Amino acid sequence: MAKAKYRIGMVAKKAQVSIRTVRYYESLGLIKSPTRSDGGQRYYTDKDVLYLRRIIELKSLDFSLEEIKKIIQMSKDDISGNMRRSELLHQYRNKLSYQLDLKNSIEAKIDEISWHVRQLESGIDFTQCPGLDCLTCPFKESCRFYKDPEE
Repeated sequence: MAKAKYRIGMVAKKAQVSIRTVRYYESLGLIKSPTRSDGGQRYYTDKDVLYLRRIIELKSLDFSLEEIKKIIQMSKDDISGNMRRSELLHQYRNKLSYQLDLKNSIEAKIDEISWHVRQLESGIDFTQCPGLDCLTCPFKESCRFYKDPEE
């Protein structure tokens, strides 16, 4: 069974990237230089399409092109794929940890903004905040302006 051969436009379409992106990734060594016809026309294989799709997937997960290149270059000394698997696992864990920290930070900010919305919607006299009304304010435990007079 013969390998499918695609011209650059078809490879770009299959990977959902531009022709310029394919050429750029090729220039960086992220995909191998394709075979060329006698007229210099590039011809790519299904394997090239798969590599492009993997690169796009990694980029969508915030991998830099340098990180992707490092993993791809490991293939020279990693016939079994175990080194690449280990490196990807390490990178995924780092990215997961970062995203979880970011999520917690965003949730804290959402909670804070929600508190302010509830406070402003409560009908408490905003012009008296902070002031004497702080002593009976239902929001005093979370308010930055409230200062317990006994402290």
